[in-house]
Amino acid sequence: MKTLVQHFAQNTHWNWLPAAALATIEQAVAIQQIPAPTFEEGERAAYVAAQFRALGLCDIHTDAVYNVWGRLPGKQDDVPGILISAHTDTVFAADTDLAIRREKGLIYGPGLGDNCMGVAGLLALAGGFQAQGWTPDCDLWFLANSREEGLGDLGGMKAAFAVLRDHIALVINLEGMAFGHVYRAGIAVRRLHITANTDGGHSWLHFGRPSAIHGIVRLGAAIASIHPAHTPRTTYNIGMIDGGQTINAIATHASLWLDLRSEAPGALAALENEVRGYVQGLSTPDLRLSVEVVGDRPAGAIADDHPLLLGALAALEQVGVHGTLEIGSTDANVPLAAGYPAVTIGITRGGNAHRLDEYIETEPTATGLRQLVLLTLAAAAHQVGRMV
Repeated sequence: MKTLVQHFAQNTHWNWLPAAALATIEQAVAIQQIPAPTFEEGERAAYVAAQFRALGLCDIHTDAVYNVWGRLPGKQDDVPGILISAHTDTVFAADTDLAIRREKGLIYGPGLGDNCMGVAGLLALAGGFQAQGWTPDCDLWFLANSREEGLGDLGGMKAAFAVLRDHIALVINLEGMAFGHVYRAGIAVRRLHITANTDGGHSWLHFGRPSAIHGIVRLGAAIASIHPAHTPRTTYNIGMIDGGQTINAIATHASLWLDLRSEAPGALAALENEVRGYVQGLSTPDLRLSVEVVGDRPAGAIADDHPLLLGALAALEQVGVHGTLEIGSTDANVPLAAGYPAVTIGITRGGNAHRLDEYIETEPTATGLRQLVLLTLAAAAHQVGRMV
């Protein structure tokens, strides 16, 4: 595929790209102004569906979880196509102030980079094919999927992939601020909600009775004493603790939310078993602890010599960037775990993801779009075995 990337780099006109980059930035801002917390992506999905219609895509569909997809027909319909995806949801609540600020080549705004810029890149790619009159060698499926963040548990991609997997052979996933990086592997993630329940009582009259909060705190301390392996890299995080009724009551209910991650599923399972051992050890008839799995992101990886991975690196090379290979947890986990080749690439650079002062850099957008176009054209040509 590297040869195909070089071919398209040398034989494609790029005079349209600067204007497209500016339009992509403004499209990202327009998307960012539509609140889309995880599980509440409906309004943003409707906006994307309208954009898909304006771009002339076929088979546009919005499903029950606010995934939106459409198809750009290819020259050959007898080969599986390519899925290009970007998630629409954000970590920010619906009432978050979404005002933006522009400053010296940067634009600040909650969720602008993660992942409004990715969705805008998705639309820019479809728009580029339309404006240039290009017909891809195979079908391109454009997916704006929901539920990537937090407790969404990749639910949007899981639902969409179950429908589209028979129509595609590989996946190019977009994250707005990942330009210069190529994610080649998805780490395994398990998320647990651990709950403590007791009979409770008055803080003075019934002192000594088990407290749900005391139990959760002891469990948290035990978890915090765990030293997971450095190789394969394995981590944990207690992200939230809640419970209790009032300061002078022995708590009848408390819980913590635990995020477990590892490069290797076996190491992740061992860490979870250690946590469950602490839960079992602290449980008594008067302090009842239970574990609920609230997240399960599968792991997978693309081979180091796979043409899609080499093509992604070659596309970056053609725009003057030395690509960095990464691993992480993205929507690409789902196809990778199912054995489908997938990479995650970016549109621009930025910082402070998941913070109110999140920002994107505007200058790299044109080169980010160029690498996306090169990779898409080359991947489609590779799918039909085109020789150059």
